[in-house]
Amino acid sequence: MSDKCAARFPVWIKQLFAVIEADIRKWRHDPSELLARMVQPAIWILIFGEAMSKTLSTTVPYLDYIAPGVLAQSILIIAIFYGIALIWEKDMGVLQKILVSPVPRIVLVVGRAFAAGIRGLGQVIVVYILSMLLSIHLHFSFFSIIGVVAMSILLAALFSTFSLIVASIVKKRERFMGIGQAITMPLFFASNALYPIDIMPQWLRTVSLFNPLTYQVDALRSLMIEGETSHFGLAVDFGVSFGIFAILALIATKLYPKIVY
Repeated sequence: MSDKCAARFPVWIKQLFAVIEADIRKWRHDPSELLARMVQPAIWILIFGEAMSKTLSTTVPYLDYIAPGVLAQSILIIAIFYGIALIWEKDMGVLQKILVSPVPRIVLVVGRAFAAGIRGLGQVIVVYILSMLLSIHLHFSFFSIIGVVAMSILLAALFSTFSLIVASIVKKRERFMGIGQAITMPLFFASNALYPIDIMPQWLRTVSLFNPLTYQVDALRSLMIEGETSHFGLAVDFGVSFGIFAILALIATKLYPKIVY
Protein backbone atom coordinates (compact mmCIF):
# COMPACT_ATOMS: atom_id res chain seq x y z
CA MET A 1 0.00 0.00 0.00
CA SER A 2 1.41 3.40 -0.98
CA ASP A 3 1.89 6.18 1.57
CA LYS A 4 -1.00 8.07 0.02
CA CYS A 5 -3.35 5.08 0.28
CA ALA A 6 -2.18 4.41 3.84
CA ALA A 7 -2.99 8.00 4.77
CA ARG A 8 -6.44 7.75 3.20
CA PHE A 9 -7.30 4.38 4.77
CA PRO A 10 -8.71 5.75 8.08
CA VAL A 11 -10.84 8.19 6.10
CA TRP A 12 -12.22 5.38 3.94
CA ILE A 13 -13.10 3.39 7.06
CA LYS A 14 -15.04 6.36 8.47
CA GLN A 15 -16.79 6.83 5.14
CA LEU A 16 -17.63 3.12 5.01
CA PHE A 17 -19.28 3.21 8.43
CA ALA A 18 -21.14 6.39 7.44
CA VAL A 19 -22.60 4.65 4.37
CA ILE A 20 -23.60 1.63 6.46
CA GLU A 21 -25.17 3.81 9.15
CA ALA A 22 -27.15 5.81 6.56
CA ASP A 23 -28.61 2.63 5.06
CA ILE A 24 -29.43 1.12 8.45
CA ARG A 25 -31.18 4.35 9.47
CA LYS A 26 -33.67 3.84 6.62
CA TRP A 27 -34.47 0.40 8.00
CA ARG A 28 -35.01 1.77 11.52
CA HIS A 29 -37.67 4.11 10.15
CA ASP A 30 -39.53 1.17 8.54
CA PRO A 31 -39.54 -1.75 11.03
CA SER A 32 -42.59 -3.25 9.31
CA GLU A 33 -40.29 -4.51 6.56
CA LEU A 34 -38.30 -6.50 9.11
CA LEU A 35 -41.46 -7.99 10.62
CA ALA A 36 -42.77 -8.99 7.20
CA ARG A 37 -39.48 -10.69 6.34
CA MET A 38 -39.66 -12.72 9.55
CA VAL A 39 -42.82 -14.50 8.41
CA GLN A 40 -41.18 -16.21 5.44
CA PRO A 41 -38.67 -18.48 7.23
CA ALA A 42 -41.39 -19.50 9.68
CA ILE A 43 -43.61 -20.65 6.81
CA TRP A 44 -40.80 -22.61 5.14
CA ILE A 45 -39.75 -24.42 8.32
CA LEU A 46 -43.20 -25.02 9.80
CA ILE A 47 -45.04 -26.02 6.61
CA PHE A 48 -42.54 -27.17 4.00
CA GLY A 49 -40.11 -28.65 6.50
CA GLU A 50 -42.74 -30.61 8.37
CA ALA A 51 -44.33 -31.89 5.14
CA MET A 52 -41.10 -32.98 3.46
CA SER A 53 -39.59 -34.52 6.60
CA LYS A 54 -41.61 -37.67 5.88
CA THR A 55 -40.36 -38.08 2.31
CA LEU A 56 -36.68 -37.04 2.19
CA SER A 57 -33.89 -38.98 3.88
CA THR A 58 -30.89 -36.96 5.12
CA THR A 59 -27.95 -37.56 7.44
CA VAL A 60 -29.72 -35.60 10.20
CA PRO A 61 -33.47 -35.02 10.84
CA TYR A 62 -34.89 -33.11 7.90
CA LEU A 63 -35.95 -30.09 9.98
CA ASP A 64 -32.34 -29.85 11.15
CA TYR A 65 -31.15 -30.18 7.57
CA ILE A 66 -33.47 -27.53 6.11
CA ALA A 67 -33.01 -24.80 8.75
CA PRO A 68 -29.71 -23.44 7.33
CA GLY A 69 -31.16 -23.56 3.81
CA VAL A 70 -34.21 -21.57 4.91
CA LEU A 71 -31.91 -19.03 6.56
CA ALA A 72 -29.90 -18.68 3.35
CA GLN A 73 -33.06 -18.33 1.25
CA SER A 74 -34.58 -15.65 3.46
CA ILE A 75 -31.36 -13.61 3.35
CA LEU A 76 -31.09 -14.17 -0.41
CA ILE A 77 -34.53 -12.66 -1.02
CA ILE A 78 -33.68 -9.57 1.05
CA ALA A 79 -30.37 -9.12 -0.78
CA ILE A 80 -31.47 -9.86 -4.34
CA PHE A 81 -34.04 -7.02 -4.28
CA TYR A 82 -31.73 -4.60 -2.49
CA GLY A 83 -30.78 -2.81 -5.70
CA ILE A 84 -34.26 -1.38 -6.16
CA ALA A 85 -33.32 1.27 -3.58
CA LEU A 86 -30.62 2.44 -5.99
CA ILE A 87 -33.18 2.90 -8.77
CA TRP A 88 -35.50 4.75 -6.39
CA GLU A 89 -32.67 7.09 -5.34
CA LYS A 90 -31.90 7.83 -8.98
CA ASP A 91 -35.55 8.57 -9.81
CA MET A 92 -35.91 10.85 -6.77
CA GLY A 93 -32.65 12.71 -7.45
CA VAL A 94 -31.04 11.51 -4.21
CA LEU A 95 -28.33 9.57 -5.98
CA GLN A 96 -26.97 12.65 -7.71
CA LYS A 97 -26.33 14.25 -4.31
CA ILE A 98 -24.57 11.12 -3.05
CA LEU A 99 -22.31 10.87 -6.09
CA VAL A 100 -21.00 14.43 -5.77
CA SER A 101 -19.64 13.57 -2.31
CA PRO A 102 -15.92 12.71 -1.97
CA VAL A 103 -16.74 9.10 -1.00
CA PRO A 104 -15.06 6.66 -3.46
CA ARG A 105 -17.43 4.46 -5.47
CA ILE A 106 -15.93 1.28 -4.01
CA VAL A 107 -16.74 2.53 -0.49
CA LEU A 108 -20.35 3.20 -1.53
CA VAL A 109 -20.67 -0.30 -2.99
CA VAL A 110 -19.04 -2.14 -0.08
CA GLY A 111 -20.86 -0.03 2.49
CA ARG A 112 -24.24 -0.79 0.97
CA ALA A 113 -23.34 -4.46 0.66
CA PHE A 114 -22.53 -4.80 4.33
CA ALA A 115 -25.57 -2.74 5.32
CA ALA A 116 -27.61 -5.42 3.54
CA GLY A 117 -25.66 -7.99 5.54
CA ILE A 118 -26.62 -6.34 8.82
CA ARG A 119 -30.25 -6.31 7.74
CA GLY A 120 -29.99 -10.03 7.11
CA LEU A 121 -28.99 -10.71 10.71
CA GLY A 122 -32.65 -10.34 11.70
CA GLN A 123 -33.30 -13.54 9.75
CA VAL A 124 -30.55 -15.30 11.71
CA ILE A 125 -32.33 -14.47 14.98
CA VAL A 126 -35.71 -15.65 13.63
CA VAL A 127 -34.36 -18.97 12.34
CA TYR A 128 -32.47 -19.65 15.58
CA ILE A 129 -35.59 -18.95 17.67
CA LEU A 130 -37.74 -21.20 15.45
CA SER A 131 -35.08 -23.90 15.55
CA MET A 132 -34.99 -23.89 19.35
CA LEU A 133 -38.80 -24.04 19.55
CA LEU A 134 -38.79 -27.04 17.18
CA SER A 135 -35.94 -28.76 19.08
CA ILE A 136 -33.56 -28.57 16.14
CA HIS A 137 -30.07 -29.59 17.22
CA LEU A 138 -28.04 -26.39 16.99
CA HIS A 139 -24.40 -25.67 17.69
CA PHE A 140 -24.07 -22.90 20.28
CA SER A 141 -20.30 -22.60 20.51
CA PHE A 142 -18.73 -19.18 20.13
CA PHE A 143 -16.96 -20.25 16.92
CA SER A 144 -20.13 -21.60 15.29
CA ILE A 145 -22.23 -18.50 16.08
CA ILE A 146 -19.52 -16.11 14.84
CA GLY A 147 -19.17 -18.26 11.71
CA VAL A 148 -22.92 -18.17 11.04
CA VAL A 149 -23.00 -14.38 11.49
CA ALA A 150 -19.97 -13.92 9.21
CA MET A 151 -21.36 -16.15 6.45
CA SER A 152 -24.81 -14.57 6.68
CA ILE A 153 -23.31 -11.10 6.22
CA LEU A 154 -21.13 -12.35 3.36
CA LEU A 155 -24.14 -14.03 1.70
CA ALA A 156 -26.16 -10.83 1.85
CA ALA A 157 -23.20 -8.72 0.73
CA LEU A 158 -22.57 -10.94 -2.29
CA PHE A 159 -26.13 -11.01 -3.60
CA SER A 160 -26.88 -7.36 -2.76
CA THR A 161 -23.79 -6.40 -4.80
CA PHE A 162 -25.10 -8.52 -7.66
CA SER A 163 -28.41 -6.70 -7.20
CA LEU A 164 -26.63 -3.33 -7.50
CA ILE A 165 -25.09 -4.49 -10.78
CA VAL A 166 -28.51 -5.45 -12.15
CA ALA A 167 -30.00 -2.14 -10.97
CA SER A 168 -27.16 -0.23 -12.64
CA ILE A 169 -27.85 -1.95 -15.96
CA VAL A 170 -31.64 -2.13 -16.23
CA LYS A 171 -32.44 1.27 -14.59
CA LYS A 172 -36.22 0.55 -14.41
CA ARG A 173 -37.95 -0.70 -11.27
CA GLU A 174 -40.41 -2.93 -13.13
CA ARG A 175 -37.70 -4.63 -15.17
CA PHE A 176 -35.53 -5.02 -12.08
CA MET A 177 -38.35 -6.74 -10.16
CA GLY A 178 -38.91 -9.12 -13.06
CA ILE A 179 -35.25 -10.10 -13.19
CA GLY A 180 -35.08 -10.51 -9.42
CA GLN A 181 -38.08 -12.82 -9.37
CA ALA A 182 -36.72 -14.80 -12.33
CA ILE A 183 -33.36 -15.60 -10.73
CA THR A 184 -34.29 -16.08 -7.05
CA MET A 185 -35.94 -19.50 -7.31
CA PRO A 186 -33.36 -21.02 -9.71
CA LEU A 187 -30.58 -19.93 -7.35
CA PHE A 188 -32.42 -21.48 -4.42
CA PHE A 189 -33.48 -24.76 -5.99
CA ALA A 190 -30.16 -25.27 -7.82
CA SER A 191 -28.37 -25.41 -4.48
CA ASN A 192 -28.18 -27.77 -1.52
CA ALA A 193 -30.63 -25.69 0.53
CA LEU A 194 -33.49 -28.23 0.44
CA TYR A 195 -31.83 -31.51 -0.54
CA PRO A 196 -28.33 -32.99 -0.75
CA ILE A 197 -26.26 -32.52 -3.89
CA ASP A 198 -25.81 -36.30 -4.12
CA ILE A 199 -29.47 -36.93 -5.03
CA MET A 200 -29.51 -34.34 -7.84
CA PRO A 201 -29.31 -35.40 -11.49
CA GLN A 202 -25.82 -34.96 -12.91
CA TRP A 203 -26.60 -31.79 -14.88
CA LEU A 204 -28.13 -30.08 -11.84
CA ARG A 205 -25.23 -31.22 -9.67
CA THR A 206 -22.86 -29.50 -12.10
CA VAL A 207 -24.95 -26.32 -12.06
CA SER A 208 -25.01 -26.31 -8.25
CA LEU A 209 -21.20 -26.32 -8.11
CA PHE A 210 -21.21 -22.95 -9.93
CA ASN A 211 -23.87 -21.54 -7.60
CA PRO A 212 -22.36 -19.50 -4.72
CA LEU A 213 -25.43 -20.23 -2.60
CA THR A 214 -24.36 -23.91 -2.51
CA TYR A 215 -21.13 -23.07 -0.71
CA GLN A 216 -22.84 -20.62 1.64
CA VAL A 217 -25.50 -23.15 2.66
CA ASP A 218 -22.77 -25.77 3.09
CA ALA A 219 -20.95 -23.51 5.55
CA LEU A 220 -24.12 -22.51 7.41
CA ARG A 221 -25.20 -26.14 7.77
CA SER A 222 -21.88 -27.30 9.19
CA LEU A 223 -21.72 -24.33 11.58
CA MET A 224 -25.35 -24.45 12.74
CA ILE A 225 -26.29 -28.13 12.98
CA GLU A 226 -24.87 -30.80 15.24
CA GLY A 227 -23.66 -33.84 13.32
CA GLU A 228 -23.12 -31.98 10.05
CA THR A 229 -19.73 -31.29 8.48
CA SER A 230 -18.84 -29.13 5.51
CA HIS A 231 -18.98 -31.00 2.21
CA PHE A 232 -16.39 -28.72 0.57
CA GLY A 233 -14.54 -27.48 3.67
CA LEU A 234 -15.15 -24.18 5.45
CA ALA A 235 -12.04 -22.62 3.90
CA VAL A 236 -13.42 -23.34 0.41
CA ASP A 237 -16.92 -22.13 1.34
CA PHE A 238 -15.67 -18.81 2.68
CA GLY A 239 -12.99 -18.47 0.01
CA VAL A 240 -15.41 -18.97 -2.90
CA SER A 241 -17.98 -16.62 -1.36
CA PHE A 242 -15.47 -13.86 -0.63
CA GLY A 243 -13.81 -14.23 -4.04
CA ILE A 244 -17.11 -13.88 -5.90
CA PHE A 245 -18.10 -10.94 -3.70
CA ALA A 246 -14.80 -9.18 -4.46
CA ILE A 247 -15.28 -9.66 -8.21
CA LEU A 248 -18.88 -8.42 -8.07
CA ALA A 249 -17.84 -5.41 -5.96
CA LEU A 250 -15.31 -4.38 -8.61
CA ILE A 251 -17.91 -4.76 -11.37
CA ALA A 252 -20.49 -2.80 -9.37
CA THR A 253 -17.95 -0.05 -8.77
CA LYS A 254 -17.36 0.30 -12.51
CA LEU A 255 -21.08 0.42 -13.30
CA TYR A 256 -22.22 2.54 -10.34
CA PRO A 257 -21.57 6.04 -11.86
CA LYS A 258 -23.38 5.23 -15.08
CA ILE A 259 -26.81 5.26 -13.49
CA VAL A 260 -26.84 9.09 -13.17
CA TYR A 261 -26.67 9.64 -16.90
